Amino acid sequence: MYWTIIFIFISSILIFLISLLRKHFSHFSYQNLPPGKIGFPLVGESFSFLSAGRQGHPEKFITDRVRRFSSTSSSSSCVFKTHLFGSPTAVVTGASGNKFLFTNENKLVVSWWPDSVNKIFPSSTQTSSKEEAKKLRMLLSQFMKPEALRKNVGVMDEIAQRHFETEWANQDQLIVVPLTKTFTFSLACRSFLSMDDPKKVRQLEEKFNKVAVGVFSIPIDLPGTRFNQAIKASRLLRKEVSAIIKQRKEEIKTKIPLELKDILTHMLMNIGETKDEDLADKIIGLLIGGHDTASIVCTFIVNYLAEFPLVYQRVLQEQKEILKEKKEKEGLRWEDIEKMRYSWNVACEVMRLVPPLSGTFREAITHFSFKGFYIPKGWKVSLNLFHFSCLYADAFNHICANNT
Repeated sequence: MYWTIIFIFISSILIFLISLLRKHFSHFSYQNLPPGKIGFPLVGESFSFLSAGRQGHPEKFITDRVRRFSSTSSSSSCVFKTHLFGSPTAVVTGASGNKFLFTNENKLVVSWWPDSVNKIFPSSTQTSSKEEAKKLRMLLSQFMKPEALRKNVGVMDEIAQRHFETEWANQDQLIVVPLTKTFTFSLACRSFLSMDDPKKVRQLEEKFNKVAVGVFSIPIDLPGTRFNQAIKASRLLRKEVSAIIKQRKEEIKTKIPLELKDILTHMLMNIGETKDEDLADKIIGLLIGGHDTASIVCTFIVNYLAEFPLVYQRVLQEQKEILKEKKEKEGLRWEDIEKMRYSWNVACEVMRLVPPLSGTFREAITHFSFKGFYIPKGWKVSLNLFHFSCLYADAFNHICANNT
């Protein structure tokens, strides 16, 4: 009896492993697929992909494979296959590749998020991430217009001044990354939720950071893993945001004047009947989508200004000239921002050299070909926003020095 149980147990494991291997390799049984590696079953090359990002060089995963699998060194675009987050993936690089995917949005490909996102943010409405993405884009388009942004300049200025006074002033040495994350998260909380209490923002940020780290992680829900911690933190975060939503609904019903029409109020007044938990997931998703990208830009602006003193002096001079024209203690206005032409050139060049978002994912909704390679239906397609730095040696110093 004992050996029978052992035999059944081992046989079950073998059957599971064999079925896992068959499923893994079946994704790559098509003819004329792009060149590339598929990695190990289930995890594929996810560890290598995530490791490159954590080491501060997310583009390395792409560039190493482009050099290895590109058919010609002069090609402006390259495609290779890999296996990321449990899905077979075709990675497309270059301007022509990005243009191909963007122009065929909702024709050949649709937006896609890893399963880890759906597990961290389970929606009781059972609507797909593709449908949610469409709804949010339509909903936020009016709120993010320049006219709406002009109204928030004073709020952003107030938060920025308070942040620099409490976190940067009278400091001999600073660790910029966590400070920029705190700053951008404070801005997001004010813009999305009208939350202005620094203590509450800090408490929310602690939970939020655990969720953000777990979004792009191996979706293995075991105690101690980042994914498991993200799921637990998301429940607490959802509970807190849901409480804010409930309070805001009451304010709208009782017609309490809302001085700041934040994104939450905008969504409540335009989205129709939605459960608080689902709306909380949307808000948290927006926070994640904007948090890291904005903080990355701020971090690298500081980095390049420190690295290029001449550029720093020109930015400083421009800011001083704008300050001279203002009254004492007068806040920042939209007209002041329009005068920051050189500062904006610097910010744009930073975003070109170090894109805040290295890439995004799509899902193939039909079979198609790109650069002569076959991309099967159901595969994930990753487009990337980076360039080979060797082609742009000293570009920052050159371009900023020749722009006014």
